[in-house]
Amino acid sequence: MSAARSSSEGRMRARLGPWALVIYGILAFAFLYLPIIIVVIFSFNDSRSTAQWSGFTMRWYQELMGDDQILLSLWNSLFVAVISTLIATVLGTLAALGLERYTFRGKLVVDSAFYLPIIIPDIAMAIMLLIFFNTSGIGFEPWRVSFLGTRLAVPYSVIIGHVAFNIAFVTVVVRARLASMDMTLEEAASDLYANSWQTFRRVTLPILMPGILGGALLAFTLSLDDFVITFFTSGAGFNTLPVRVFGMIKRGVTPEINAISTLMLLASFGLIVFSILSRRRSGSDEEAIQFGL
Repeated sequence: MSAARSSSEGRMRARLGPWALVIYGILAFAFLYLPIIIVVIFSFNDSRSTAQWSGFTMRWYQELMGDDQILLSLWNSLFVAVISTLIATVLGTLAALGLERYTFRGKLVVDSAFYLPIIIPDIAMAIMLLIFFNTSGIGFEPWRVSFLGTRLAVPYSVIIGHVAFNIAFVTVVVRARLASMDMTLEEAASDLYANSWQTFRRVTLPILMPGILGGALLAFTLSLDDFVITFFTSGAGFNTLPVRVFGMIKRGVTPEINAISTLMLLASFGLIVFSILSRRRSGSDEEAIQFGL
């Protein structure tokens, strides 16, 4: 009798198990993405109230495109993100190659230092950068430049601060790609009389490209989204988009803020699609290198 009951309970668990997993997955996705969906929907709300739907409108996007301060903050964010990503990607890739391929005195200390920006809280790093800029004399002098037809005045301190924490993320991603790289491909290139530069350009770099692009996209996203370090290192009168949104949200959440969030969400989806397409292309390039050698 007990054996039959145990067998019946086991069959019931086997039937309920997949359904429980499906329900858990649905609830988890709803918890993560339902707030995002609500923000997107209410960015088209005809009323300024974020609690009551009054009809569909594109008015908030039109007002957003006509707000000079928001557009200036957007160009500031894009400029800082592009410049800091380019610098961090080059330096982070070189650091990953050096740490993964070579042995030198103090390597453990250097390796540990690259993990500090990932481990320590943003507020701690922001305060340290602020103290460094004040005591070193760098200050918050602006770099006056024209970007996408707009005159910007971006403090050097903001770019240096973004590069400081982005290098760590690029280094970690590229090192992960290096660790899984097949070294025999470089050896085969040397056997075919390729010099060091030819081997790096035609074999190593194409294989590393998914990691480099992944690190660059991560650095770009973190830089575009950063608030704490930018707030502490920007000085007076300079706003990126997150800092501007923070100032706006003090007066309450409006559909205009929802519109900004929706546009940033679309930009994030664009980066994800670009990353997937780049990985597929880099994967086909790696197969071509392997068969070519």
